[in-house]
Amino acid sequence: MTEGPAGSGMIEVAFRGTLGTFALDAKFRAPPSGVTALFGPSGCGKTTVLRCMAGLQRLPDGYCAVGDECWQDQTSFRPTYERPIGYVFQEASLFPHLSVRHNLLYGAPRRADTAEENHIKFDEVIDLLGLDGLLERAPRHLSGGERQRVAIGRALLSQPKLLLMDEPLSALDRLTKNEILPFIERLHESLSLPIFYVSHDISELERLADFLVLMRAGTVLAAGPLRELQSDPALPLATMHDAAVSLDATVEAYDATYGLVTLAVDGSKLLVPAASAMPGEHRRIRIAAGDVSLALAPPAHSSILNVAPARILSLSNVDGHEVLLVLSLGLNREGARLLSRITRKSAEQLDLKANKSVFAQVKSVALARR
Repeated sequence: MTEGPAGSGMIEVAFRGTLGTFALDAKFRAPPSGVTALFGPSGCGKTTVLRCMAGLQRLPDGYCAVGDECWQDQTSFRPTYERPIGYVFQEASLFPHLSVRHNLLYGAPRRADTAEENHIKFDEVIDLLGLDGLLERAPRHLSGGERQRVAIGRALLSQPKLLLMDEPLSALDRLTKNEILPFIERLHESLSLPIFYVSHDISELERLADFLVLMRAGTVLAAGPLRELQSDPALPLATMHDAAVSLDATVEAYDATYGLVTLAVDGSKLLVPAASAMPGEHRRIRIAAGDVSLALAPPAHSSILNVAPARILSLSNVDGHEVLLVLSLGLNREGARLLSRITRKSAEQLDLKANKSVFAQVKSVALARR
């Protein structure tokens, strides 16, 4: 794994001011590695925060620090060209007269020390993004997904301390998105470079994000680990019709006969269909609230493979006819959190209440990424 160049300190952001008729008051702290996602409805300020972090937008009342480097405060402002960032926009914006190779190298430092531990190497980027067969092509001969991969590579080879990605997949169709997402996942797994990722597509963030900044109308509703915000009934993520939790799991075994992998999560083990797996591998899984039903005793005969003891942490009415429950896997309150969305009639028939022990029947578990 290539160690990213960011320091060990947190990334701190605080921007307040008015841009035309839009008021921004956004403040949060994010970890110095992994993918931090900014999520919220269109017009809530996600891109504005990213532009402020890049120095492209300046607010008088602004603060931005990455590790031990202060890029902006009340008395100083480091311009964009002095901020060690890579920026990937919605459109790739490649130079049409340059080959892929020369587009990639355009922003690279002229005298980069290739022996430096934190240096992101050209061959490494080519391998991570699958660009080897494209190097001599002109941009006009690339697909949309290929152009965006080149844009990401160009940003990485500028040797940034922070990679900013502003809805990099929004201009692509669903099929192309699914093709390029694995390449972004590889960046996440192979580089400890911190990435700030803006999107309004929750399915992207369920696959990519570690830390989430939830925004609405120019303000930050909450900021924290993705799985914590997903399972917080006070936040809008948990009450969405397609609400789900994303859990990080470890492969314990693989049954080639049935094509099932045994995954360990906090408080339980789950059987999930998979093409192959090796013990010790890390996987991310997605469990939708609508795919979790509850029972007071383990079923004697059922096609559902994943039935786990759990404890109810909270329950709340969603729309008068359905109930949202937050569960903790295992017999204590410290296991992984799941959501369950059931009818109010079912909740009343089972006399469900906080702290009650139940059996969570997980109908479907989706592998979000390797």
